[in-house]
Amino acid sequence: MKLWAGRFEEKTDKSADMFNSSLSFDKRLYKYDITGSIAHVTMLAKQNIIPQANADEAIKGLKELLEDIETGKVVFTDGYEDIHMAVEEILTGRIGDSAKKIHTSRSRNDQVALDMKMYTRDALIGISAQLENLIVSLAEMAKQHLTTILPGYTHMQRAQPITLAHHISAYIEMFVRDNSRIIDCVNRMNTMPLGAGALACSTFNIDRDYVSELLDFKAPTLNSLDTVSDRDYLIEAMSAFSMIMMHLSRFCEELIIWSTEEFSFVSMSDAFSTGSSMMPQKKNPDMAELIRGKTGRVYGSLVTLLCVMKSLPLAYNKDMQEDKESFFDAYDTTTACLDIFGKMVVTMKVNKERMLESAKNSFVNATDMAEYLVKKDVPFRDAHFIIGALVKDCINEGIYLADMPLERLKEYSEVFEEDIYNVLDVKTSVNVKTAKGSPNPKIVEKYLNGILNEYSEI
Repeated sequence: MKLWAGRFEEKTDKSADMFNSSLSFDKRLYKYDITGSIAHVTMLAKQNIIPQANADEAIKGLKELLEDIETGKVVFTDGYEDIHMAVEEILTGRIGDSAKKIHTSRSRNDQVALDMKMYTRDALIGISAQLENLIVSLAEMAKQHLTTILPGYTHMQRAQPITLAHHISAYIEMFVRDNSRIIDCVNRMNTMPLGAGALACSTFNIDRDYVSELLDFKAPTLNSLDTVSDRDYLIEAMSAFSMIMMHLSRFCEELIIWSTEEFSFVSMSDAFSTGSSMMPQKKNPDMAELIRGKTGRVYGSLVTLLCVMKSLPLAYNKDMQEDKESFFDAYDTTTACLDIFGKMVVTMKVNKERMLESAKNSFVNATDMAEYLVKKDVPFRDAHFIIGALVKDCINEGIYLADMPLERLKEYSEVFEEDIYNVLDVKTSVNVKTAKGSPNPKIVEKYLNGILNEYSEI
């Protein structure tokens, strides 16, 4: 008999039971459900709401049940409605009346809110640790490429010379922001829901501050209606997951392009590549492509929960059961992608020579050439036009700016001197920049050292 069946005359239809059940996916909350129940029972005894003997028996039974679940001695069956009912019914079968007292002054509404917050808090802390490990790995990798020159791109067109270290550092900045969002989410969501009841607390003299302390929350929630109907923290977490996936996907997109024969900037490790069932020459960057594809899956989970919540009246509604599968899938996908990406990126081979050749055989030094003229008192708009004309003529003649003889350059502007050829060197272009945030190797190295000092100590 269902624990809530007192006012019902008919049994629930079997198909309705199956449709209503969430055990298949919320069973992963068992540890948090049991931990929360132990804290709740401890408080009930402290407040003399239930006898200490009943609390002791319940706590002992809950701890034994937790151990039995983790060692595989307890297997959840389809007969349970959800993880909360499963735990209570199994415990009742083991210890009797003491188990029937543990739900005093508690609803499944605040119980599931507690379980999900505790699960989400641990999930976010785990994601943060993954991000910090990735940040350190990328910083260590970047330090090996402080002087590795390659073209920087805008509109997928070669634009200006940069270093691979500078390029990787751009993604480090993205992941640093991602980590700060995750930490902010943890701090904002870290309030304790238990005690809100179904929506309006209960008449018992419960001590929510004590439960909050036992479960390592900073404080109890402040409004019982909001407590049981709040899923903002899940939406916020999934938004952060979506941004992490966006950044992984952008990086993967570049690695996919860079690993083509047309670019040949990098070669993915065999351990993170696959072949073709038909074409024996193929080496496909499937891990990067899967991460790129799974990004849409995480976005979909976020949109699912936003749509679930968009028009729900206060307080709890059964629609909100749809939060779990969406969140679990988004979390599982994000953590798996972070794991694979971290292993994939640090094992790829970098073709420094090809990167440098691609920078040299291009017009990425055109801006430096224009600034050379400006430094010789040529107005920038005039300098821009002069170099644009030079580039056009070089393209027509099949040469690059550094191939143009000085006497030809003087036909475009008399201020050109022999020192222009040093300016046109792509390494010079990188080294002479001194502004904070520039690709200058010394500036990038200082940045990376700061990142390593901060995140290696975490």
